Amino acid sequence: MSLRIGVLALQGDFAEHMAIIRRCGAAACEIRRSAEIADIDGLIIPGGESTAIDKLMADNQDPIFDTILTRGQNGMPIYGTCMGSIFLAKEIEGSTQGRLALMDICVKRNAFGPQRFSFETSLDIPVLGPQSFPAVFIRGPIIKSVSSDVEVLSSIDEGIVMARQKNLLVTAFHPEITDDLRVHQLFLSMVSAAQKTLPVIK
Repeated sequence: MSLRIGVLALQGDFAEHMAIIRRCGAAACEIRRSAEIADIDGLIIPGGESTAIDKLMADNQDPIFDTILTRGQNGMPIYGTCMGSIFLAKEIEGSTQGRLALMDICVKRNAFGPQRFSFETSLDIPVLGPQSFPAVFIRGPIIKSVSSDVEVLSSIDEGIVMARQKNLLVTAFHPEITDDLRVHQLFLSMVSAAQKTLPVIK
């Protein structure tokens, strides 16, 4: 049975994530309401504007964020890219904006400056194999610090850009706009492993 991955589709580049998940052989669906989360095996929170998500948290009458929080606390794998990593972080440097606060990391927003300073670089990510990864940074954050049970998967001079804590995965870059499937394949392997340990009832 194919894994079913939800992509939070309230804003941001959710379509690109859905396309790459399908290329990896899993099913992908847009998530806009809490009721839709019961039918997924894992969730991707895409890049976008973190302050927009903050406003959605304050204004949304549907308990979607509470449902995501509960499922994440209960072991459902969640992957956050760029803005998604900010939304998962327990601490955002210099900000009190809304967040899920699921992952023991501290992030700095817009760590590389405005969008005109976006760049691509080759990252060493040992968990993905010996070949470097073509990472695209677009107004990306940086992970400033992590707790002892967070695994740092990749860093650059400015700080940490990829990390994992149990069922949570974050990248400061955008793998969904490259042709390299390995980050999403890693997430799908986390989802597959979780299926063997999570209760049948969601």
